[in-house]
Amino acid sequence: MKKNIKIFPTPYELAKNFAEEMVNIIIESTKNKKTFTIALSGGSTPETLFTILSENFAASVPWQFIHVFWGDERCVPPDNKESNFGMANKRLLSKIKIPSENIHRVRGEDDPEKEAIRYSEEISAFTAKRDDLPLFDLIILGLGEDGHTASIFPGHTVLFDSWKICEVAFHPVTKQKRITLTGRVINNAENVSFLITGEKKAEVIGKLFKKTSTVHDYPASHVNPVHGRLNWFLDKDAGRFL
Repeated sequence: MKKNIKIFPTPYELAKNFAEEMVNIIIESTKNKKTFTIALSGGSTPETLFTILSENFAASVPWQFIHVFWGDERCVPPDNKESNFGMANKRLLSKIKIPSENIHRVRGEDDPEKEAIRYSEEISAFTAKRDDLPLFDLIILGLGEDGHTASIFPGHTVLFDSWKICEVAFHPVTKQKRITLTGRVINNAENVSFLITGEKKAEVIGKLFKKTSTVHDYPASHVNPVHGRLNWFLDKDAGRFL
């Protein structure tokens, strides 16, 4: 795994610097009015990111060219407090001028198996292709203490070999159903960025980069873009073993 790591003093500094880098990528990519496709993540660090984007970049980003998707979503209604869409909508999407048709949410309230198929078709309709797979311009990922990313959990790394665009996944403890992008789609992206904060993530980060004997048990270790760039944005607590 290529170690393209950036470590920041605080979660806020991480989110601020990533926001600036993300905006630069978007502006450069949309110079010729090209559509920019992004898959968002849930979690506290993306929540800070979305707030920074809405407060500082609402007017300077060409949102009309951006199509927003999600890397994973819990199978809950959009107004549920656990909804990744709900959080992003509250902190960012409702505060910027982005066409409603550019927002592609997972319908977490619908039948999961049917929705995984429908969402796969929607992704396919609005993204470019490379190697017969959707090509996202940017995918944002988080990392769990168990090494999971998106909703690909330990024991289910077979989802990195799936030829489906989306699959239904289960949280190993709560058994809650989720819909997730599969590994081949993640690894086909132009840019993949992990945003990771907190000392609780430090141990798994250390194992990922030191390539311990159990590293392949962690789904995050299987994220390795075939053609694109992989970046790790950490705060000092998450990166303390590096």
